[in-house]
Amino acid sequence: MIGNDWDNKLSVIWNSDGFKKFMSIIDNEYNTKTIYPPKEDIFAALKNTPFKDTKVVIVGQDPYHGEGEAMGLSFSVHDGIKLPPSLKNIYQELKDDLGYEPVKSGDLTKWTKEGVLLLNATLTVVKDTPNSHSKIGWNLFTDYIIRVLNEKEEPVVFILWGNFARSKKELITNKKHLVIESAHPSPFSARNGFFGSKPFSKTNEFLKKNNIKEIDWNLN
Repeated sequence: MIGNDWDNKLSVIWNSDGFKKFMSIIDNEYNTKTIYPPKEDIFAALKNTPFKDTKVVIVGQDPYHGEGEAMGLSFSVHDGIKLPPSLKNIYQELKDDLGYEPVKSGDLTKWTKEGVLLLNATLTVVKDTPNSHSKIGWNLFTDYIIRVLNEKEEPVVFILWGNFARSKKELITNKKHLVIESAHPSPFSARNGFFGSKPFSKTNEFLKKNNIKEIDWNLN
């Protein structure tokens, strides 16, 4: 399914009758509606960031629902697509925190290669209909991924922005990991605790303290 060590970690899921039935429902959605991201990008987050390389997890809610936006990575959009408001605010906080100037591209693939798993809780969405697939069962799958990461021996940083992401905190019980939580970067809430939260420097301080190579957050 993935082509890296996630296949072994998730083999119990891939081989379950329940997941096969669920994916047949997803297939039918793609066959009868306009669904994002493209089918081949549903598992892009796992393909880009193997389990063994995962140092940081940024939890999103569901994919962008506009044409050409979603690429299977939370908060990320394809190069050439107008920056979503939340991503603009993420770039602003990145500048305030680490001094990196905002870039024009919203493609966060570089972060995934640094060990940042950009995981949406729901992996598909109907065009122009936010949260349209939030109750069909993806959360069972992505919660399992978080539980698997919770069992990782190496320390992991979980970045939870907004109430929805913060609800996943109960899955992170291993004391060796770090949970960074704040308001969501959305324009509706960014000034209520996201700006000034310094998630990028806090992440690197934690990784350095645990003798793990820090994330190069610079997208330039």
